[in-house]
Amino acid sequence: MATAIPSIACLGVIGRNNNPLHITIFPSYDATTNTRAPLRTPLQFSLLLSSTLDVFETRARRGGSGAQSGPAGGSTTPIVTGDFGLLHAVDERLAAYGFETNTGVKFVAVVDMRGRITLPSGVVNAGVGGAGEKGGMGAGAGAGIRGGIGLRETDLRVVFRAMQTAYVRLLQNPFYDPDEHAPLMPAGGGGGKRITSRKFAEEMRRIGESWAPGVTSL
Repeated sequence: MATAIPSIACLGVIGRNNNPLHITIFPSYDATTNTRAPLRTPLQFSLLLSSTLDVFETRARRGGSGAQSGPAGGSTTPIVTGDFGLLHAVDERLAAYGFETNTGVKFVAVVDMRGRITLPSGVVNAGVGGAGEKGGMGAGAGAGIRGGIGLRETDLRVVFRAMQTAYVRLLQNPFYDPDEHAPLMPAGGGGGKRITSRKFAEEMRRIGESWAPGVTSL
């Protein structure tokens, strides 16, 4: 019997002025049709990323005043690493996790808790025609899929490390001007641009497609 496992549904990069810089959307497995397709439209994912900004601000305010509140209302360690962990659960499948750099750039990973399936042999099946597939499952295969496994917040740290590394490499490009991507510029300055680097986009896609719970290096 196949088992549903979490996968990346969306990766987003938000600028220090809360302006969208980049978004990559990944397909998720649909057990009813045995196909892979995004769970939300690009606009819906963009709105979902925007909805995390309030959580970032609230968590940062708590961290700056002392400690971050735990699940039961108790205090945990202050936010010092930039890893904000779980930002909020969207529904029974999607959950948003976040990381903020020391320059205020935010990385968001939206995880689908049932985005992929593993076959009894342990092979990760990406769905019909997907990467990692080892033979088709056939029609009605979704009826034999067990519930999804749990996900620890630490499982996403490798994703944020890889995203930050890709962003640092982008900043090292002499043709990339971060000020062009900041909306708070004088009139006519042309600020607020999105990241258009093909290499950066390919790296984001590689990160999202390569990640799975338990992966320690990307």
